[in-house]
Amino acid sequence: MEDKYTVGNLIYDAQVYDGMNTCLKDLEFYKRWLPKNKEARILELCCGTGRLTIPIAKDNYDITGVDFTPTMLEQAKINATKTGLDITFIEADIRTLNLEEKFDLIFIPFNSIHHLYKNEDLFNALSSVKNHLKAEGLFLLDCFNPNIQYIVESEKKEQDIAKYNTKDGRAISIKQKMHFESKTQINRIEWHYYINGKFNSIQNLDMRLFFPQELDSYLKSNGFKIIKKFGDFNETLFNDHSEKQILVCQ
Repeated sequence: MEDKYTVGNLIYDAQVYDGMNTCLKDLEFYKRWLPKNKEARILELCCGTGRLTIPIAKDNYDITGVDFTPTMLEQAKINATKTGLDITFIEADIRTLNLEEKFDLIFIPFNSIHHLYKNEDLFNALSSVKNHLKAEGLFLLDCFNPNIQYIVESEKKEQDIAKYNTKDGRAISIKQKMHFESKTQINRIEWHYYINGKFNSIQNLDMRLFFPQELDSYLKSNGFKIIKKFGDFNETLFNDHSEKQILVCQ
């Protein structure tokens, strides 16, 4: 097993990313947990192209977006400018982030913690969150609840997972293969991209899976109290059949 984890460049192509990720079910959830005080300061880690950042800023919140990928941030700035918003976007690694500021609410959305591949990576990110969070502030995150049956079935055959058009005129089709490494808890995903009807490339999308009891324990041992744990963005309480792990912490 290789101790290398990657996410392919095409997956971080801002137009390809935005074309695939148009669902905003998570937006209303995060909005419900925002402070009522519009003077509150919000920090979004792994903000991507501003899919959530911009709508929250439109509601007159002071929100800062942080991401590690320059192409995503470039698109985020373009998207914000188109809406007439002045949003601070920062290129940084959330494991070593040091803004020397405190925030009322911090969130890591859209399964982003799956790209913290080692325990050390997660613990460093949680330490960064703690260092930037006000004493009574809230920390929210969402990720998948590992479905072993789905993983086993997905290892047997290639699956069609997406078909859409980008704003710059590319017709995208994606097929998926995966293999789960139990030793590292890394789900090695391959996305086979077809663009305008022709095979383009295979892009890796490695994801570290966190099992429910494990994730709860890591949060608690790193100084967070879990206030709520949901299984979907409608705030159904988490159970064995939940697709997601959505946590509200303090």
